[in-house]
Amino acid sequence: MTIEQQLFEGVKAGIQHLYGIEVTEDQIQIQKTKKEFQGHLTLVTFPLLRISKKSPEQTGEEIGAYLKEQTSVVADFNVIKGFLNLTIAGSCWIQLLNELNEQPEYGIQAATAQSPLVMIEYSSPNTNKPLHLGHIRNNLLGYSLSEIMKANGYKVVKTNIVNDRGIHICKSMLAWKKWGEGVTPASSGKKGDHLVGEFYVLFDKHYKEELKALEAKGLSKEEAENQSALMAEAREMLRLWEAGDAEVVELWKTMNSWVYEGFDETYRKLGVDFDKIYYESQTYLEGKETVLEGLEKGIFYQRDDHSVWADLTNDGLDEKLLLRSDGTSVYMTQDIGTAKLRFKDYPINKMVYVVGNEQNYHFQVLSILLDKLGFAFGKGLVHFSYGMVELPEGKMKSREGTVVDADDLIEEMTSTAREISEELGKLDKLSKEDADEIIRMIGLGSLKYFILKVDPRKNMTFNPKESIDFNGNTGSFIQYTHARICSVLRKAEEQNIEIPEQLDTKTLINQKEEGLVQLLADYSGIVKEAGESFSPACIANYVYDLVKEFNQFYHDYSILNEADESVKKMRLVLSANTAKIIKSGMSLLGIKVPERM
Repeated sequence: MTIEQQLFEGVKAGIQHLYGIEVTEDQIQIQKTKKEFQGHLTLVTFPLLRISKKSPEQTGEEIGAYLKEQTSVVADFNVIKGFLNLTIAGSCWIQLLNELNEQPEYGIQAATAQSPLVMIEYSSPNTNKPLHLGHIRNNLLGYSLSEIMKANGYKVVKTNIVNDRGIHICKSMLAWKKWGEGVTPASSGKKGDHLVGEFYVLFDKHYKEELKALEAKGLSKEEAENQSALMAEAREMLRLWEAGDAEVVELWKTMNSWVYEGFDETYRKLGVDFDKIYYESQTYLEGKETVLEGLEKGIFYQRDDHSVWADLTNDGLDEKLLLRSDGTSVYMTQDIGTAKLRFKDYPINKMVYVVGNEQNYHFQVLSILLDKLGFAFGKGLVHFSYGMVELPEGKMKSREGTVVDADDLIEEMTSTAREISEELGKLDKLSKEDADEIIRMIGLGSLKYFILKVDPRKNMTFNPKESIDFNGNTGSFIQYTHARICSVLRKAEEQNIEIPEQLDTKTLINQKEEGLVQLLADYSGIVKEAGESFSPACIANYVYDLVKEFNQFYHDYSILNEADESVKKMRLVLSANTAKIIKSGMSLLGIKVPERM
């Protein structure tokens, strides 16, 4: 029974004894005591005044006295207006620490055969360019959310939808065909996704030059765009692809295969993976078929140019294009097909799309359309909408080639981690192999933590230099603390100090140690909150608070040089459990923590 549960029982018994009324737990409000007041937990007396028929202060005094005299939980109390601040007995904190120590996976709930299945879609790259900083935030959020949902007892399927068709890939294909001179990743020594991305930028360069020349002849920007021969070629290539033209399809397969090899390498570096990958080239026909069925049933309508639309004005929205006049599909059509296939493949209880907030309208429409088409899952779709990530210099633009490449950023983070670690002498005693592994861990951990500690719904600015700091709110600070604790535990083992599985509840424990135990016990609630709010930031900020508190404790009190043997062992148990929770919390963010630094 937790300390809070013991208090609930004690308060219920006290109210029955003092006022002759039986109350339920939902009538009792217990919260953490504010830092400026003495105590661990606070009972809010205002909801109980109707029962006591007394002032808040008198009610608090009477219940506090009862708890102190009649229970073993409360050692002391004080009343501030309507708040009864309770100091919990030291033996309760030792008992709680014992309970934490007994659970290797404290705070983590394992899935069962009856657990609901959540499918989480993230990444969703286009095959015309490499992954960039924006994709990194998406991948890190999606992977972390998947781990958090698993920790809350859900079965999880991590999925990816690859945008491998459409005008964007045709632009890269056409540019390669016109100006590539047969270059390949092997002949150029470049990653395939980088090479294809260069041709996408090259297409845009030639397209802009063409528009500029047309506008110089007196055409408006819109007229120039309509008369662009280059864009007409790209559209014709898309039409041929959808018609199954052998030459175009073969080129498409070849260039996409280059990109997939590049993507896989980046995903490995980033430490993310997927259980199932869908490809829009395989789902768009399903979407077209479903839309045409909706047209036959009168759910959608067709315009004179044969394009198909959904009228959503009665839903407070506008009209939405589903099939172009030439019969080609749009993203919405593809998403309808993908959703239909996914729910056919898996018994999904909840579908979560991790997609940036610029697509809020898209997913609002998708949910409505699926519902109109009769799919029961339509209304239950969740769009995990997150903010954009920018650099101190501003926004990134793929067409102009000004994006921050994911591979380059990972390499830069590793180099920065090496530079700072060497400067501080953190890895002097390690072999080159161990040092290299830890440097990768620090670089990637710093990148992940810096991004995940921010409320996902907010826009953020990523600064590589700020993300690696061994003394700030950073991944490297947390990793260093974990390594420091592991060092203490190793020294204890070298000194043949046995760390007990159970501590004597009479062991002395000070206020700082009690606060640490209380913070450790909060972890299970934090994991639950992160799952309910879809926020890895809950985990990140909790772990940082825990690390700050431990470091203050470590600074103020000796562990291995403590004269009292029982206190020394208690501090070692406290340290070991702090390391355990740090490792667990960081793993939910997809971050590894080293044992040496």
